[in-house]
Amino acid sequence: MAVPQNRVTRSRRNMRRAHDALSAANPNECNNCGELKRPHHVCPSCGHYDSKEIVAVAREVDIDEDAA
Repeated sequence: MAVPQNRVTRSRRNMRRAHDALSAANPNECNNCGELKRPHHVCPSCGHYDSKEIVAVAREVDIDEDAA
């Protein structure tokens, strides 16, 4: 059974974990609508990628609460 021979100090443990931090997002501006989007992904607001419409985005529709 594996048993550590010497205790790992908090300092050494935290130095080992120094590279585990998450990096911040790098958003780009959409060429079509100007909203921020993730690079190399379809724009969530307009559905365009590389100046082509990939996903048809449905417009918001007002629904009567009485009819629903």
